[in-house]
Amino acid sequence: MIPTREQAWEWLCEYNESDSLRKHALTVEGVMRHFAGLYPGEDPELWGIVGLLHDLDYEKYPEQHCTKTQEILREKGADEVIVRGTASHGYGLCCDIEPVSTMEKVLFTIDELSGLITAAALMRPSHSVLDMEPKSVKKKFKDKRFAAGVNREVILQGAERLGMEMDTVIAETIEGMKKIADSIGLGMAAEG
Repeated sequence: MIPTREQAWEWLCEYNESDSLRKHALTVEGVMRHFAGLYPGEDPELWGIVGLLHDLDYEKYPEQHCTKTQEILREKGADEVIVRGTASHGYGLCCDIEPVSTMEKVLFTIDELSGLITAAALMRPSHSVLDMEPKSVKKKFKDKRFAAGVNREVILQGAERLGMEMDTVIAETIEGMKKIADSIGLGMAAEG
């Protein structure tokens, strides 16, 4: 079963009370929907749901990340494409499910990258992605002290798996985040 977007949101909220984790899930959902539109024949709804649910277990079961999500989703009757898709973003870190489909490769790549872009946006005077350029993200990417928890190696591996230039991955991730900027708190701050 492929859950509706509303069901997926309910599942996420059932297991994650943290506002920052929910915003991260919304961010990844939005970026996944954007990337799905770049590939003919792909389903933005499916990609979005996988993005929304990718960290389903993270708040309650951090030591079982990606493993517990599989268990929860199977109990809820979710289709294996969702179970596998959500888990594959932890490949080499906390699970052995290698990202093979385009959807899985994109999630693997943009999960960490969206966190870096969020951190970079919050440092800007505007606190927004709407006026962000890829070159400013590239500068932050190179500074290992900035957002030190972001695994840059995963991002690089992901771009390579996708066969996509890093500049393009960054630009498209920003574009995806711009589409949902207000809902993730990265729209333009009110003047005043």
